[in-house]
Amino acid sequence: MDYKNLIAIDIHTHAEVSCWNPFDNYGEEYDRAADKYFKNSRRPTIEETIAYYRERKIGLVMFTVDSESKLGRRRIPNEEIAEAAQKNSDMMMCFASIDPHKGKMGAREAERLIKDHGVKGFKFHPTVQGFHPYDKMAWPIYEVINAHKLPAIFHTGHSGIGSGMRCGGGLRLEFSNPMHLDDVAIDFPDMQIVMAHPSFPWQDEALSVATHKPNVWIDLSGWSPKYFPKQLVQYANTLLKDRVLFGSDYPLITPERWMKDFEDAGFKPEVMPGILKGNAMRLLGLGQTAAA
Repeated sequence: MDYKNLIAIDIHTHAEVSCWNPFDNYGEEYDRAADKYFKNSRRPTIEETIAYYRERKIGLVMFTVDSESKLGRRRIPNEEIAEAAQKNSDMMMCFASIDPHKGKMGAREAERLIKDHGVKGFKFHPTVQGFHPYDKMAWPIYEVINAHKLPAIFHTGHSGIGSGMRCGGGLRLEFSNPMHLDDVAIDFPDMQIVMAHPSFPWQDEALSVATHKPNVWIDLSGWSPKYFPKQLVQYANTLLKDRVLFGSDYPLITPERWMKDFEDAGFKPEVMPGILKGNAMRLLGLGQTAAA
C-alpha cells in the first residue's frame, strides 16, 4: 500500500455486490432492514467502491461476511476481493471471512488464502455468524491467523443487521459482547484483535479489554463520530491513542460523513493523524515493524 500518498486508511469497508457469482436474493430481507436502519439506498460493486476510494486518496481494507451456516446466503468469494486488492495494491488490502462453523476445513481455506491470494487479515461477525468468539469451534481458524501474526476484526456491540425485523431476524446480540474476546486475546497473543464499532451497550467492557490486552484494538466504524460515547473519545485521546483506528463501515456510512463529524467530536489534534492513518500502518505492518 502506497501509504505516503494516502490521506487516511479505512480499516472497515464491505464488499456488497459480487461480479463473479450470480445475485443471491436468499435472505435479502436482512439487506433491506440494514438499508432502512442506516438510511442507505444503494450497494456498490467492488470496483465502484475502489474507484470511490481512489478518487478520495483513501486506502481501504475490504471484506465480506461469510454467514453461510447461519443465514444460508452464498458469500461473496474471498478470492474475488483478494484479486481486486492485488490489482489495486497501492491503496487496498483484502481481509477474508470464513464461517467459524467450517472448523478445520475453514482453517485449510485460511491457510490457502494467505499463501496463494495475499490475504492480510480476517473478519468475524459473531452475531450474524451465530457463535461466541471464545467457542473452541473457531480455534482452528484462529490458530492459522495467530501463526501468521495477522489481524482479525470482530464485530462488537449492537447489530444493524436484523434491526427492526421480526425477532431481530433471529440474530442474538449477546454473541457480540466484547468481553467474549478476552479469552481469545489470551490464547492467541500473536493475533491482533480489532473490536469493530463503538460497542453499544458494552462500551466500558470493550475499553477494559483493550486497555488490559495489548493485542486488542478498537475501530470506530459504523457510527458517526458525533454519537460516540464520551468515554470512548476519552480513551482514544489517552490510554488507547495508539490502538484506535478509523473505519467507516462503507457503504452504510461514507468516509466523507465520518471524517467531517470526526473534526468536531472532541478528539485531540495530536491523536487524529494516528487514528486516521498511523495506527493502521502499524497494525498492517506498513512502513515499519508490525504491532507486537
